[in-house]
Amino acid sequence: MTQPALSRQLRQLEQEIKLGLFDRSGGRLRLTAAGRHFLPAARDVIRRANDAAITAQALAAGGLTHLTIAAPTTTFTDVIAPFLATFGPSDPLPTVIQDSGVVALDNDVDLAILTQPPPAIWRRRALAMLPVWAYVPAGHRWSQRASIRLDELAAEPLIVLDPTLRPRQILREALAAADLAAPELIECGNAQVAQALAAAGRGVAVVSDDPRFGLHGLTIDAGRGPLRISLHAAWSPSHHAADTLAGLAERLRTFCGERYGAHVLPGN
Repeated sequence: MTQPALSRQLRQLEQEIKLGLFDRSGGRLRLTAAGRHFLPAARDVIRRANDAAITAQALAAGGLTHLTIAAPTTTFTDVIAPFLATFGPSDPLPTVIQDSGVVALDNDVDLAILTQPPPAIWRRRALAMLPVWAYVPAGHRWSQRASIRLDELAAEPLIVLDPTLRPRQILREALAAADLAAPELIECGNAQVAQALAAAGRGVAVVSDDPRFGLHGLTIDAGRGPLRISLHAAWSPSHHAADTLAGLAERLRTFCGERYGAHVLPGN
């Protein structure tokens, strides 16, 4: 840039911000006191402009700097949080919100974790088929068993989740299919609280979470196999980083297999 062009741009800047930045006496440019105070702000603008350009390049290449995941409450602690703990410096910065439907994909969510298969308009990956457990404390008459029949379970006081949550729905559907009367139910809004009540001897907790409080888990035999909850990842096919999200979904599927065993992977 030539000296006259540089001088003209500096004067235009001063006019635009209505602030004298330079003392032009003696044929030299020196920062005024206001100019010295303004200099850090100017440097910050340049830094952020450079960061924006780098981000734009990454986005154009299908990359992600931030990742927003929507997941139901029952997968937060035992699946999503441990998976995020495996992220490295090159992975996007994740944010997780509680939401259990594909509608989240219309609300600035990049990746939705669902407990039922999403509609075909979304790209998707089946992640895992996890057991719905019946949890009893140590010393319970079932504590040495690996599974329990649904009709046996129906004769016990059951600690269950909110009706909007998938483990509760799966239990209700299985009882209806087996033409079994609804047992005595103690409703909880949180799976950990449900397990705490089971540990206190208030009933059998029916949840899909990992065991806590020294509880023993039994699979629930509904006659056609154990009750299970399915996990699916879904994302928009028009997302600028759709391929990157597909890779993250595959990583999450692999993580589920490593955490719970290959038998939980769909198709195994």
